[in-house]
Amino acid sequence: MVDEGAIRARYAAVAPLLDERARRLVAGVEALVLGRGGVSAVARATGLSRTTVQRGVGDVRAGGPGLQGRVRREGAGRPRAVERDQTLKRDLEALIEPTSRGDPESPLRWTCKSVRKLAQELQRRGHKVSHQTVSELLHAMGYSLQANRKVLEGSSHPDRNAQFEYLHGAIQLQLGVGEPVISVDTKKKELVGPFRNAGRELRPKGDPEKVRVHDFLIPDLGRVSPYGVYDLGQNEAWVSVGTDHDTAAFAVESIRRWWQTMGRPLYPEATRLLITADGGGSNGFRVRLWKLELQKLADETGLEMAVRHFPPGTSKWNKIEHRLFSAISQNWRGKPLISHEVVVNLIAATTTRTGLKVRSALDQNEYPAGTTVSDAAMETLRLRTEDFHGEWNYSLLPRQRLLASV
Repeated sequence: MVDEGAIRARYAAVAPLLDERARRLVAGVEALVLGRGGVSAVARATGLSRTTVQRGVGDVRAGGPGLQGRVRREGAGRPRAVERDQTLKRDLEALIEPTSRGDPESPLRWTCKSVRKLAQELQRRGHKVSHQTVSELLHAMGYSLQANRKVLEGSSHPDRNAQFEYLHGAIQLQLGVGEPVISVDTKKKELVGPFRNAGRELRPKGDPEKVRVHDFLIPDLGRVSPYGVYDLGQNEAWVSVGTDHDTAAFAVESIRRWWQTMGRPLYPEATRLLITADGGGSNGFRVRLWKLELQKLADETGLEMAVRHFPPGTSKWNKIEHRLFSAISQNWRGKPLISHEVVVNLIAATTTRTGLKVRSALDQNEYPAGTTVSDAAMETLRLRTEDFHGEWNYSLLPRQRLLASV
């Protein structure tokens, strides 16, 4: 008669000291010693499944598990959470997207929501997920939890969070109907020439790239201003490398070039372009020339130019910073930007694990600084403002549509 109590006692004594494979082997040995009916008896005594005990018997008969150091065979174990629940990752991203933030020079993003709160909200939405699983998913998505810290560049506007939610809702609605959404901004200006560029790259030992000791501007090369246009829906980008002033005219010309080379082929039926931009700089909400140039682009393309600005002091939250500019900085780290051609080629060669594609070209047009726009010119704009913070949320409508309807 089988003494299952003795089996249970022996197994309980050694199981805490063993890994999964070793426990399976112990169970297999017990079953082989018992002979007929041993698998069932050992399964009852140890709490292991019959399948596990049978595998243990097979491993022992084969002279060992034959797993080459693995505890489990390839593909064994519980399926990953995102494989069991196809909508889990999407819903988690939706929860944190409106409030994600990060360093523009790093692809790492972080969220101020705790993993326990996120897990609770996901559970409320019907997902069977623990806070540990949420933590692992966030890490895989490029997030990490951080303590509270100062991240705003200026004073906090009382409607800052409301504007973020308004902007996020506008993006989701626009993408949902298949219309284009772009994030725009100017990357920091770069000296062109044999100057030191931060970072390191692999080179033969003892043969570092030789660069100038002092960063004095070379008149024939000057500085460049890379203006980026990032397509949120396609994970593609255009970068105009300007050699003159970073003005609103240059910014809109960069958007025009993106539309002509990349946007129009991707969105042939588009009627509306949503532009997300910082509140300051060449594309600031107070810049009259920005609105005037957008009106010209709307008239040329027939597209409504809808603009949503980030609230003051939150430029680091702009998607283009994390998804494009940080990747460019990493791609050319340690490489002196010795010519305009090198700058353009390094930008165009930028890729990421998420499949980012970038096109770039030199823009040598002149963009005079200090251009003023009169009140009379502003009155010609077909400007429509939103009820909520119309200074941040507005559209430039094509004027030819108005003429066609008269």
